[in-house]
Amino acid sequence: MAERIKLDRPVIVEGRYDKIKLASIIDTEIITTDGFGVFRKNEKTALVRRIAEKHGVFVLTDSDGAGRVIRNYFNSILPPDKVTHLYTPEISGKESRKKTPSKAGYLGVEGMEAGLLRKLFEPFAVNADLPCQKRTGRTITKTDMYEAGLSGKPDSSALREELALLLGLPHDITANALLAAINLLGESDRFDEFAASKRTDRDEKKEGE
Repeated sequence: MAERIKLDRPVIVEGRYDKIKLASIIDTEIITTDGFGVFRKNEKTALVRRIAEKHGVFVLTDSDGAGRVIRNYFNSILPPDKVTHLYTPEISGKESRKKTPSKAGYLGVEGMEAGLLRKLFEPFAVNADLPCQKRTGRTITKTDMYEAGLSGKPDSSALREELALLLGLPHDITANALLAAINLLGESDRFDEFAASKRTDRDEKKEGE
């Protein structure tokens, strides 16, 4: 069995099955929101605030509307520098314990392959002897996003969706969240490649007009 990835801060997930899945992959405290239950539990919110103040937290929810609501909740109660969002790709299917797929039709955290989940956390491993992916490349800025047509343009939403799917991120991710994810995952090279390809497409279209 592969060594569990040791992390220096807790991970917040939606439910107990997510927690069970991650417990065999990562070595850290795992906190469940109990779905939307965290909205009604002041003591859990207070706990998360206290923990995040000292260590910061990872937030890993399903790639659907409910997951987005929960992410936004933590964005509203925690300082931006204390929240690290991680995302699973949109993979169609359902968990074996469920009779029907989710409303969005995508696998949740519990349904993800262990290898994929390991890749999400490896860049943040504190295990001295664990080879992990290093985040490299330049920092992408809001200006880069604008110049690439990913914000502030009529077709920006469609372009963001295209890039998000290319990077294995939720298709409806916001511009700010996409920017943060690109830098967090060290995907500046793929961003630049995508931006360059779109510039080429635009140039060719102009020449053909």
